[in-house]
Amino acid sequence: MRDGLIITALSLVPRRGVSRLMGRFGRSRLPRWLLQRILRWYVGHYGVNLDEAARPLSDYSSLVDFFTRSLTDGVRPTSQDADAIVSPVDGKVYAIGTVKDGRLPQAPNLDYAVQTLLGGDDRFDGGEFAVIYLSPKDYHRVHSPREGQIIGWRYRPGRLWPVFPAATRRIRDLFARNERLVIHLDTDAGKIAYVMVGAFGVGRMRTTFCDLVTNEGWQGGDKTLDPPRSVERAGELGRFEMGSTVVLLFEAARVSWDVEAGATVRLGERIGGRTE
Repeated sequence: MRDGLIITALSLVPRRGVSRLMGRFGRSRLPRWLLQRILRWYVGHYGVNLDEAARPLSDYSSLVDFFTRSLTDGVRPTSQDADAIVSPVDGKVYAIGTVKDGRLPQAPNLDYAVQTLLGGDDRFDGGEFAVIYLSPKDYHRVHSPREGQIIGWRYRPGRLWPVFPAATRRIRDLFARNERLVIHLDTDAGKIAYVMVGAFGVGRMRTTFCDLVTNEGWQGGDKTLDPPRSVERAGELGRFEMGSTVVLLFEAARVSWDVEAGATVRLGERIGGRTE
């Protein structure tokens, strides 16, 4: 009953417009005393570990500036195993495994089509997947799970439903309907589809390799990078200006997983390995 009430209430809210307003507020330069009060509340409420942040709390100019904060050098060592697939983010593994019948799990008795998520790409049916949720306390830059090349991207504006548990239990095809940016990587572990999923209050995403900013009124599209951009293992790909979810998809029989659903993961740690 509670889940239903939450979703009904959110269905009445102009989520895209509200998300843009939230983004403007998050990027605004508030009076320093007010910003510091908000940031101290945020840190205490969500349990943010300030010891890992590269800058002291007093250095941030806005809530988004803090939310997209960088980390101190060395606090996220990258696995150097020759075959390692590393966690691309800090977060919690929501689901992980093999794509079955072209669909991914969302919640008990709910799943969604990989091709819908990716805008028609069928290369990952039968492949391996990992879904990682970034909570408000987490570091919100996103990185590559393997060294290789960025060969292009696909942007789908979609909806801006929230991605917290009440929403994932109720809204069909949630991840495939929401705002999303698919980054295409070419690695020695095969092709990777790296999906950044936006959400309510979290529609704005940026990348390090192009000037695309999501939830700015653009209708979406596809882009092939010519030439491709090289990326290191755990190299930065972009950032959420508020937190959300990353979906990793690998081609069939290219990787195996070392972690299970429910695991807490950190950027750079080994979560699997390539199989050939």
